[in-house]
Amino acid sequence: MTVLVPVAELADVVRSKNAGPFELTLDVVFTRREQFDLVARERAISREWVAEAYGVPVADVGEPVYYAPARAVKITLRRPLVSGAVGETDVYGAQQHGPLLALRLPAAP
Repeated sequence: MTVLVPVAELADVVRSKNAGPFELTLDVVFTRREQFDLVARERAISREWVAEAYGVPVADVGEPVYYAPARAVKITLRRPLVSGAVGETDVYGAQQHGPLLALRLPAAP
């Protein structure tokens, strides 16, 4: 049986940031190489999961990039409003990582 663990227990960094006026970048940087390797091998962070968590179409989510040298996964998604537009509340995109915290991943031994 696979044990699923909250991402916050497996990663040193879970963040969002501005990726220009039209996109946000989501980053997950894992604490341990074994954990990153498991998540990368299983492609446990998917466009579909991110789309569901953020309530956006899958077409608005880029393919996750698994970057082994940094033990990191990077996902880019289209902003619902252009950065700085009327009604937009997070011009830097630094407060958009909340839905990522609901992610539960298989734990490496």
